[in-house]
Amino acid sequence: MAEPESTVINTNVKQKDPSKALVIAVTTRAIFNLEKEHKLYLEKGKEEYTRHQQVNQDKPLPPGTAFAFIQAVQYVNKKMLESNPAEKDLFDILVLSNNSPESGARIINSAKHYGVSAALIFQQEVQAPSTPLRVVFDGDAVLFSNETDLIFQEHGLEGAVRYEQAMEAVPMGEGPLKTFAVHLGKMRRKFSQEKSPIRTYLVTARSGRDMGIRAIKTLREWGLAIDEAFFMDGAPKGPILAQIQPHIFFDDGLHNIQGAQNVGVPSAWVPSCC
Repeated sequence: MAEPESTVINTNVKQKDPSKALVIAVTTRAIFNLEKEHKLYLEKGKEEYTRHQQVNQDKPLPPGTAFAFIQAVQYVNKKMLESNPAEKDLFDILVLSNNSPESGARIINSAKHYGVSAALIFQQEVQAPSTPLRVVFDGDAVLFSNETDLIFQEHGLEGAVRYEQAMEAVPMGEGPLKTFAVHLGKMRRKFSQEKSPIRTYLVTARSGRDMGIRAIKTLREWGLAIDEAFFMDGAPKGPILAQIQPHIFFDDGLHNIQGAQNVGVPSAWVPSCC
């Protein structure tokens, strides 16, 4: 809602050590389905919206697009702490809301109802799903730098293939989500592959035959283990995403984001820098 106040709900929850934790900020409109309430706010204004939220403060909001992602993150924290109660490499989720305090009680009550709390300090009574967190990354301009994309734009596919073949032994540069992926990999390595609560995927438009070797060598150079890699050779990503059913999919191409949304997969657009 476009209210002037901006608060973090459940501010009494202490954040984990930011030097160790993987901090992710998510809005209440992503966790909960607030479309009906947002429409009310736009059509009838802040006072009516606030009244509606107060009257319904004990009625939990339905889950939103990011709800399953938050639950899966809680499951990862649960398994990490079961393995080592002193574990510091945990997810730290900041739940952000621009609701004013008088209209925010329903948000807080909904969070409590589902076991979601700011900073996600895991409570034993939280009901988290027993399925791994599934994260899908695109390659170029997401995990890797956009160097090959730039070659492709200037010299076409043949030029990009020649460039990749010439640079095969040279690891690609880092993309905007490389650090995030490496941190996930660090958490994942605390478990065997069979028992890991995290699964990561690479779904890239690259051809496995002509442009896949450098990508694999780069991942190996980084020490980043990916559970499954799909080289789509330009084919639509929607069908494979529908099979994986990730909790989140990162891509720099808006057409791929739309393809993910068409099959009901939560996605995040990674804008190309510069």
